[in-house]
Amino acid sequence: SIPNEYDAAVVAAVKKFQGRHGLPPTGVIDNRVTVEALNVPAAVRLSQLKANLARLQALAPSAAPTSVAANTPSAQVEAVSGGQVVSRHAAVVGKPERPTPELSSKVQEVNFNPYWYVPRSIIYKDLVPKGQEFARKGQNMMAAYHMEAFDPAGNPIPSNAINWSDPAVYNYNFRQLPWAENSLGFIKINFPNKDAVYMHDTPLKSLFGRNVRFESSGCVRVHNVEGLAAWILAGTGWDLQRMAAVKQSGEQIDVKVPKPLPVYFTYISAWATPDGTVNFRPDIYGHDAGSETASVN
Repeated sequence: SIPNEYDAAVVAAVKKFQGRHGLPPTGVIDNRVTVEALNVPAAVRLSQLKANLARLQALAPSAAPTSVAANTPSAQVEAVSGGQVVSRHAAVVGKPERPTPELSSKVQEVNFNPYWYVPRSIIYKDLVPKGQEFARKGQNMMAAYHMEAFDPAGNPIPSNAINWSDPAVYNYNFRQLPWAENSLGFIKINFPNKDAVYMHDTPLKSLFGRNVRFESSGCVRVHNVEGLAAWILAGTGWDLQRMAAVKQSGEQIDVKVPKPLPVYFTYISAWATPDGTVNFRPDIYGHDAGSETASVN
């Protein structure tokens, strides 16, 4: 390597660095994210590794060899069979103000063309403000987003009878019908947990191509969710061809998983692979003690 020259060896080293940090391996230091990752001090990285070692040591003894694992800092979902990753899926996870929780559960059901039952937090933060915005323009948000409303007793409320300025609206229950732009997309993967989160498809496919994938309200959106669902339902007759037919028909079908499959939502922002490569991801929620600089993304 020649001093002061950005030669092939430097390009290769930059590409390797970018790959280890979950960045597009362009070999060019042309963006803020690569520069900031390069500027994280070694002491901070050591602190990050120590914090994550403790998490891995706590998780590893109880982790099932066959499972679905979603890791928030890497915005990635893995299907694991016999301790080996059989498929990897880009994901969109919770934004810092609405974080994806850490949890351990079992996948019990896969819903095709699901209804979306709007969480209370989203009713407050997003749905009612959007309804008020539409109402000011004389438009019907419920019709535009294919939604239904119910009072606390479960009685349906006609969309034109909703007064978006009345505080009572916050006590209504809302659901979105199955359709092409349903917020859950075509598939929802269900497992019991206190945070009422799940994995699902999304009509917003463009999000998956982005480098920063911390955009959701806590649930995990999965790229190529059909492939993951087919793996979860292996042996049940639910292959990609059958799924494609149901997607086309729009039929709402709930399929029980014959043997509930362990699922883990983890927070691992630093780890090593068997070949000795050390990987880092942004500490998006600031969980890594002493690694403040590593939280930049």
